[in-house]
Amino acid sequence: MAAEVGATPAQAALAWLLAQDKLVIPIPGTKRVAYLEENAAASELTLTEAQVAALSAAVPAGAVAGDRYAEQGMRMISH
Repeated sequence: MAAEVGATPAQAALAWLLAQDKLVIPIPGTKRVAYLEENAAASELTLTEAQVAALSAAVPAGAVAGDRYAEQGMRMISH
């Protein structure tokens, strides 16, 4: 899908998130200015309804489950 829209996979993923709802605001982490610029450019991508639907179907709601961090990391944030 990313190649289809002339974007990186990260940009396509961010564009998909932005297409979900105006209340969805992705906050991607980055370590380099180049990645920050790449991520920001995702806001200029426009996915078609069919592309959004295809990406949504790739990972249906509820398909991803589990802790975000390993057990030790979870202990650090679960106070």
